[in-house]
Amino acid sequence: MNVEQAHQFASAWVDAWNSHDLDAVLAHFAEDAVFTSPMAAQLLPETRGVLEGKEAIRGYWAVGLERVPDLRFEVVNVYNGVDTVVINYRNHAGGLVNEVLHLDPEGRVGAGHGTYLVADPHHPVRDAGGR
Repeated sequence: MNVEQAHQFASAWVDAWNSHDLDAVLAHFAEDAVFTSPMAAQLLPETRGVLEGKEAIRGYWAVGLERVPDLRFEVVNVYNGVDTVVINYRNHAGGLVNEVLHLDPEGRVGAGHGTYLVADPHHPVRDAGGR
């Protein structure tokens, strides 16, 4: 993935999220994708934060959209790797989040990780928990 493709990917991703179109978000993911998130562990404790397969990911995100109907993301930065794109964004509550997305050879997400800014106790960050 080149820089332009990474930005196009992030733009399509954020547009899908902001329209709350789960099918459009999930179109970026392989059927057997794995996604991890500490928020998944909070919303669905039985998952321990690990979602295996597109349908499990859909279930988690559907719960999230139901609980946060005003969910909205703003892309702050996009990082490009060899087979990875990182989307740094601010969520509806002002929290900073990164989606670390590893792409398969077809350009679909095979593994993704939601990561949340952790406040340094010496330099607290507003809403470090991402909520």
